Amino acid sequence: MGVSLRMRVMVPGLLGLSLVGASGVPLQGQQVMLAEPPTPLLPVALRSGPDHDAGEGAPSWSGAAQQVLIEDGIKRYERGTAESPAAHGTAPGGTVTVYQFVDATGAAAAYDYLRKSAPYVVRSGVSVVVANLKMPPASAEALMRTVETGLPKVGGPKGLPPLLPTYLPAKGLAKDSQHYALGPVSYQAMGGVLPPEIVGFDKAAEVVTAKYEGKGTLTMLLYPTPQIAGDHLRQIEAQVNQQGGAAGTVMLRREGPLVLLTTGAWNPAEAQKLVEGIHLRSEVTWNKPVPPEFHAEIRKTVSLLTSILVFCGVGALAAVVLALFLGGGRAAIRVLQGKPAATEPEFLRIDLSGGSARIKPEIPGAESRG
Repeated sequence: MGVSLRMRVMVPGLLGLSLVGASGVPLQGQQVMLAEPPTPLLPVALRSGPDHDAGEGAPSWSGAAQQVLIEDGIKRYERGTAESPAAHGTAPGGTVTVYQFVDATGAAAAYDYLRKSAPYVVRSGVSVVVANLKMPPASAEALMRTVETGLPKVGGPKGLPPLLPTYLPAKGLAKDSQHYALGPVSYQAMGGVLPPEIVGFDKAAEVVTAKYEGKGTLTMLLYPTPQIAGDHLRQIEAQVNQQGGAAGTVMLRREGPLVLLTTGAWNPAEAQKLVEGIHLRSEVTWNKPVPPEFHAEIRKTVSLLTSILVFCGVGALAAVVLALFLGGGRAAIRVLQGKPAATEPEFLRIDLSGGSARIKPEIPGAESRG
């Protein structure tokens, strides 16, 4: 009876240990990996409301902007409810949403798309803050500064803003007419003048469109390589030729990977002066994923340079080996002939003094034998 009772006590204990191991609790010898949660995008005061929401990727409630956010490389988001002082406590003061992107390039493109969607839209580094606030302007601006101060900071290439918008000439530029796009949906939604399918967004193109007061539209397109830019330049040229006069005054120019296009009611001389006055600067960088063919060209270049270096190295090594072989062989032959391995060089001398000179024999001891 005692043995049976002991077995009944031990079996549940063994089953408990097996369940602990199967439930994911680390057993002896297993490594424990702790994942640190990401830094919140909103202050604590905005995360306590009933409408608080956070997640990765584009939120489901973003509607028409969802595809644009995906094109721009959204990483995560967080939305919270603000409170506004009221006569008896507090009242709902609106919502604040922060979108965080992979890099500052995507944040810049999203900002141009979202800046008219709410009264308060701010871009800071890789994040865009969109706020619909029902409070006095001073309180709203103070809240926006608080949110912006607490945003995660990103350094390195991902934190650098895009350079393409900085090429826009400031003279005559219509206010809030600049639109920066990284994908066909956002480009078309912001009034692009070209069909999205010929722009080359699948080749990592960047596009800026801007209107100039009393004139027309300037479109700037930046590609990873001049070759890709040239291919799409020909497609754009064919498209504007097909449109004819409907495109207005068209001036088209390419400089390296940059393509410039004017359309609309431009004076031809002003349009030509505008596109000829825009030039690439040496600080142009590319921090976006480039198309596969660009990687292929890089690999070909690296392979060619590697082959040249290997060929030069093999040639130099062969020259050294050949020199050692010929020099060593010559020295060995001289030693076998009873001569020293190394000799001083012999020179021919012409005596122009007019006197008779005695001829030195070449073989040592010949003079004594004669």
